[in-house]
Amino acid sequence: MTAITEAATGVPTGRPGLARRLLRRPLAAGALLYLVTVVVLAVFAPLLAPYGPQEADLTRVLATPSADHWLGTDSLGRDVAARLMFGARPALLGVLVTVAVAAALAVPVGLSAALARGADRVVSPLVDLLMSVPAIVVLLMVLATFDQQLLAAMAALGVLTAPGLVRVVRAAALTVAEEPYVAAARVYGVGRVGIALRHVLPRIVGPVLVNLALVAATALLTETGLNFLGLGVHLPEASWGGMVADASAVMSRQNWMLVPTGGVVACTVVALVLLGDGVRDATAEGWARPVARARRPSRVQEESRVPVAPSDALLSVDGLTVAFTGADGRPVPVVEDVSFELRAGETLGIVGESGCGKTMTGRAVLGLLPAGAHVTGGSIRIGGTDATALGRRERAALRGSTIAFVSQEPMAALDPLFTVGSHLAEAVRVHTGAGRADARRRAVQLLDQVRLPDPDRVARMYPHQLSGGMAQRVAIAIALAGGPRLLIADEPTTALDVTVQAEILRLLRTLREETGMAILLISHDWGTVGELCERTLVMYAGQVVESGPTAEVVASPRHPYSEGLLAANPQLGTPGTALRVMPGGVPAPGEWPAGCHFAARCPYVMDACVTHPIAMAGTAEHGGRCLRPAPTKAGRDG
Repeated sequence: MTAITEAATGVPTGRPGLARRLLRRPLAAGALLYLVTVVVLAVFAPLLAPYGPQEADLTRVLATPSADHWLGTDSLGRDVAARLMFGARPALLGVLVTVAVAAALAVPVGLSAALARGADRVVSPLVDLLMSVPAIVVLLMVLATFDQQLLAAMAALGVLTAPGLVRVVRAAALTVAEEPYVAAARVYGVGRVGIALRHVLPRIVGPVLVNLALVAATALLTETGLNFLGLGVHLPEASWGGMVADASAVMSRQNWMLVPTGGVVACTVVALVLLGDGVRDATAEGWARPVARARRPSRVQEESRVPVAPSDALLSVDGLTVAFTGADGRPVPVVEDVSFELRAGETLGIVGESGCGKTMTGRAVLGLLPAGAHVTGGSIRIGGTDATALGRRERAALRGSTIAFVSQEPMAALDPLFTVGSHLAEAVRVHTGAGRADARRRAVQLLDQVRLPDPDRVARMYPHQLSGGMAQRVAIAIALAGGPRLLIADEPTTALDVTVQAEILRLLRTLREETGMAILLISHDWGTVGELCERTLVMYAGQVVESGPTAEVVASPRHPYSEGLLAANPQLGTPGTALRVMPGGVPAPGEWPAGCHFAARCPYVMDACVTHPIAMAGTAEHGGRCLRPAPTKAGRDG
């Protein structure tokens, strides 16, 4: 079945706008309507208020609601409704200042703490320290310093509430930062700022908005409390807190005044919280539950090829050793003395069981070792430059442009919030500096280059609409966005069915021929390696135990482990004959023997195999890490 079958089903989906999703929630819609009404009445109070805020009617002091005074009058005969409109101005302005200051501080600081370990070591203790500061004391000091300027106090409140919001942003961002598609964005060369703003921040908008709504509610209550104490808006100016204070002073004479004054504060706080919840849910629905929308017919773009300058030694790995720091502080190697070369236009396969160090070798070349792992020996030269000697930024600059990566789980490497075209356009902009329109056109060309039919339509699709084969082709297209010279493919066909596996392998072979890029294929499948790779490394327990032309390794293996892998491969077996399975398993790092790492499972083990490390033997073209003489064809047949 061809790739056309993959794209035959599925309809690009659209999402209702945020406003429509929000208005479908009755509580959120009601809260939004109430807050909009309050804002409009506050902004246009001079035009809408029936009386001035200081205009008094001494004939109607403490009057209950009437046709002339809809909400009654206060102790000086001033219209309550008019004073509530004018009093909303300082209240809403104070809330806006607090929320703006808190968000401006907390969001970038929280994202920095989540994405940079150095920043986190500074931010976390500082947040703990600031959260222990008594807020009311600070606010009183600010009011005393700035002559009871309410906005200064509200700005200070924003600073004081920011540490709690930093914790929320950091915790939410840490979870998202561990998603595979964020790691994929790093591989594609997206910088930390781009990852934070495009891939992390959209996913944490929900909890941030909810907490900002709580900050707004707290700010409103604080502003009301300060004005209640007479420490904010100067009398006789209108303020909600001042009106609550006036109403409480005349409770023995009239109880009505507390109803509109206290009620507007309570209703505004509830509305802020309900709106925050509604916006959070509507935002989450935007990426979690897309719905179908109409689409226009699309056209196929002309294929664009990436020119690559050939190089004799594109990648040279010499004596690479990677280790973790053990519990006792000593290094525990997971890759040991690995050496190989890869030239432009060549495909090299690394084969072995899980736990043999294949993926760790690839990640070392990429410069994306997991936390705690370090290159402790050897060198990695890319285009003649020692990559292990480069700084973090220089190493990151190689990813996506010189080296690209395709994983075995392409779906997990795609951000569910964005369309396929958005993923590709971002990669193109990062590596070429193209404008948005040019990047979109290039994205469609890349989809066409990886043989996806109707690339315009695919560009508008979201990751959840892709089949496994389509997702892998999209991942390959993203990898090609920067015109890489080397593609590292880590089990690129493992999660696919047999038919699609063959298509992906044919695509990789075609792309190599068209672009001249080299491919480092990591796999446990001899069939995949044999079909695509000219040369093969066999790894076991962190070491290369055999290297040579793939055809020779398959026909004349020079290490017992290679023999065992080939004997256990169903594709190379004889019908009706049981496959030979190797006993035991790969020893864990830290448990490797002093001699041959394969000795415990080897049918040919000798005393000399376990006494000292075994060096590679044979020729530079085809060698093995074994003391046993290379078997002849006659010996094998016999």
